[in-house]
Amino acid sequence: MDTAPGGDTVELRVHGVSGGTAEKILDHPIVDRVAGDGHAGFYRPRPGAGPAGGATAGIAVEAYRWGALTAGTAVRTASMLLLLPFMLSNLAIRLRPASTDRSALFAVLCRLLAGTLTAAFVLSAVGVTLDLVGWQCVPYHRCRDGRPYLSWLHALPMGPRLALLALVPLFGLRVIWRLGARSARAFEGFGAPPSRPQPFRVNESLSLPGFWDDERTPAWLRRIHVTIGAGTLDVSLLAGISSAEGVAGRILFVAALGLLACGGVLLCLPVPATPRTVRRVLRPLSGATAAVTLLSLGYAALARDIRLLPGQLPGYEGTVGGLIAAQGLLVMVLALVTVAPRAAGTRPFLAGLGMPVVAAASVTVAGALAAALVFRVADFLDRGSVPGPIRPDPSDTAPLDPPVAYWWAALAGLAALVIATAAASLTLLVTRRRRRRRAARIVERDYPDVPARETNRREEVREAIARSRVAEELGPILITFLVMSSLGLATIAFDVIGIGPTQLVGRLTAEPEHATLLTAYVTDGGVWLISLLVIGLMILAFRSYRSAQTRRTVAALWDLGDFWPRTVHPFAPPCYAARAVPELAKRVSALGARGKVVISGHSHGSVLAAATILQLPPDVLRRVALLTHGSPLSRLYTRLYPAYLGPRTLCDLGDRLDWRWRNLWRDTDPVGGPIFDPSEGGNVACGAPETRSVDVRLRDPSSLTIDPADTVPPPLERHWPYHTRTAYQTAVRDLAARIG
Repeated sequence: MDTAPGGDTVELRVHGVSGGTAEKILDHPIVDRVAGDGHAGFYRPRPGAGPAGGATAGIAVEAYRWGALTAGTAVRTASMLLLLPFMLSNLAIRLRPASTDRSALFAVLCRLLAGTLTAAFVLSAVGVTLDLVGWQCVPYHRCRDGRPYLSWLHALPMGPRLALLALVPLFGLRVIWRLGARSARAFEGFGAPPSRPQPFRVNESLSLPGFWDDERTPAWLRRIHVTIGAGTLDVSLLAGISSAEGVAGRILFVAALGLLACGGVLLCLPVPATPRTVRRVLRPLSGATAAVTLLSLGYAALARDIRLLPGQLPGYEGTVGGLIAAQGLLVMVLALVTVAPRAAGTRPFLAGLGMPVVAAASVTVAGALAAALVFRVADFLDRGSVPGPIRPDPSDTAPLDPPVAYWWAALAGLAALVIATAAASLTLLVTRRRRRRRAARIVERDYPDVPARETNRREEVREAIARSRVAEELGPILITFLVMSSLGLATIAFDVIGIGPTQLVGRLTAEPEHATLLTAYVTDGGVWLISLLVIGLMILAFRSYRSAQTRRTVAALWDLGDFWPRTVHPFAPPCYAARAVPELAKRVSALGARGKVVISGHSHGSVLAAATILQLPPDVLRRVALLTHGSPLSRLYTRLYPAYLGPRTLCDLGDRLDWRWRNLWRDTDPVGGPIFDPSEGGNVACGAPETRSVDVRLRDPSSLTIDPADTVPPPLERHWPYHTRTAYQTAVRDLAARIG
């Protein structure tokens, strides 16, 4: 089945995000898998069933379907929504500027920030179990009455109760470990291991062997993050029973702090080059983590005479505030290091602020998830009465007061939502006239003589071109994210000293009663908005579990976020390109040994195709050509990822292929665009005359008038399909002819 009519030349199609089925890629109703498996496979039309849609005479067509790597299983896709903060932290380091003189510092800061996300996850679970349930609810009969699932905990002394509830955060830590490890099994083992292990380098190039290894670094980081998570739980538990005096408790508390310090130090070190070094470091660390955690649980279970203090679990609010302060400090340092003058290199997009902005977004999302979880559990436990400082409770009622940091997160979330909406609307409004003028010039050039009866059709095309230019307006949107993160960082000082929004307003106003009441309502509104967004994510996760169509929609976002290997947070969804790129390289090498290969990459598939070519050996490259269509390589990726897919990388890609490269694009395409042509918006300059033949612009639609043999005008094709145009077959034929 691996051979098919069409001579010794193969057109290998690679789809983009949410690419659909193999039948859609091949534009053929009957296909057979000729290589790969159900997660990712290579397909051809069944022999005798006719050629693929858009096939070029004499050239066999094959499709690589990789979309099931992210949308293939319901559990994997639904769990990805819960791991969103971890994914954003991994994505942040890939947005770094192209200059490599500070790459190591960028990696250290991003990894430390990722460590705080793991601590924040554990603290949110601690806030629900140890604080709200064990400390603030169970001791009060009005909270536990009518709840047999909580009443039995009252029979336990406080120490054993907290020790038992501490198992829940440990279980949650194990679950997120399991989600990442289980999902990675479909992606591991496809890349050939390097003949000689090399130390990890943050300034890696896509052409280096082992770049797509997504197991060695996560395996190293995974143990460290478990240590951080367990240490966070141990510190919270021991601080909660601090009223029980004892030398053993103090020693364990110092040991738990030592675990956190050890984890932070290890995050600053490079990944060891050999498994032996990894084992020599991680085995003692794992043993110490297990020992301190077991001893802490045992100490809490044996603790007696713990004095119940009103309010929150002792030390919990200070821990949450200190963690948010550490996150804010790391984000600010990352932003300052990013925008500081560099010795060489061009000024990156938005001064390189994409990295700290996405890092801050990961912190913001993690804070929103934690705040929504804690507030909704508190709301459930106090039977619908929203807790707050202006609503005094009876003496025999549970306080159920979440930390001040989460109140500020709710208020900042409400302000951020308003600012984001206003900024997006303003950006579209301000740029609309400019985009329309550019679209009008394009329409006049493409359709100079338009009958009067086709005026409406011409306006429709102009609007389509104008709307497709929104991708160029990323600047204000990213600036909005920066403003959003700044709003959250502005509350750090208040978190540390324990002043909430209502207390602050009460101190600053002449009439504290009215101002405090208004602030409380606004803050409660922010809490509910954040909760509704999180509930929406949960509903989307459930729909992903039940509906294949929703699963593909969700996976389309993860196709963009999980493209890069995990070098910052090990609990993020695994990198699907760790399988796709080595698998493509292996298949192209096998096909190239028997003939010519034209790799046809659509949209994000063009990025996979480019990464594959950069991994091919020279003897295979002589038999390969590249056709990209609807490609965001220059329009988006060069700007967002200058260190990995910048102009130098694309020029190197063309040189490797001896410029056997064609790029098809349309003005109506909201994603793709030119790569090298500066007159059409391409922003890559190589100085090679061959670049002039790479970009091929397609007029869309092909005509404004109705063909006499048709009943409707030609459709607007925008981003898909490209293979139905004659220019596509011409490009495939010309590229195949240029292969030696």
